[in-house]
Amino acid sequence: MGRVISGITTSLDGYITGPNDGPGRGLGEGGERLHYWVFGGPWSYAEGPRGEATGADKEYLDSAMGNLGAVIGGRGTYEAAEHWGGHNPWPVPFFIVTHRPEEEPHDGEFTFVDGLDAAMEAARAVAGDKDVQVMGGADTIRQALHAGYVEEFTLTIAPVVLGAGKRLFEGFTENLHLEPVRVLQSPFATHITYRVAR
Repeated sequence: MGRVISGITTSLDGYITGPNDGPGRGLGEGGERLHYWVFGGPWSYAEGPRGEATGADKEYLDSAMGNLGAVIGGRGTYEAAEHWGGHNPWPVPFFIVTHRPEEEPHDGEFTFVDGLDAAMEAARAVAGDKDVQVMGGADTIRQALHAGYVEEFTLTIAPVVLGAGKRLFEGFTENLHLEPVRVLQSPFATHITYRVAR
């Protein structure tokens, strides 16, 4: 069986979105700066991404994607990303955690599952010996960490200060023990990977 991994990008002041994120607004005001590392440099929602990750950023992405078998994401992220235009952005099955799966489309691009436990069971079944990635939003990652599913967690820190937005660990009271495994750094981000100790 593969691992359950997770990762997310945060600003230096701890925000995973800028203010006023959501449908039609993506990661909020200035939030695209969090993901300069993904696209090899500056981009904006108005112009769209133009490049791709290079150097240490590409090394991190390649390692995260190398053994990927399934992805789990939250409904809020699905909505904020405007359903990725109706196309799964991952090359593997994508499970969306929602409490209203019966209201969602059944087009084969996404599988809507009622609750994280059911999503994890379904994702592990299709992933087999490959990894399951728990992506945003913050609530989905917090739930996965709290439930003890996540074995490896990468916190990517972008060298920006957003001043407001959503915080990853807002209201999280779990006493996590994280052991550093690897650090990769580029001009756009520092990727710190931890093993989540049991």
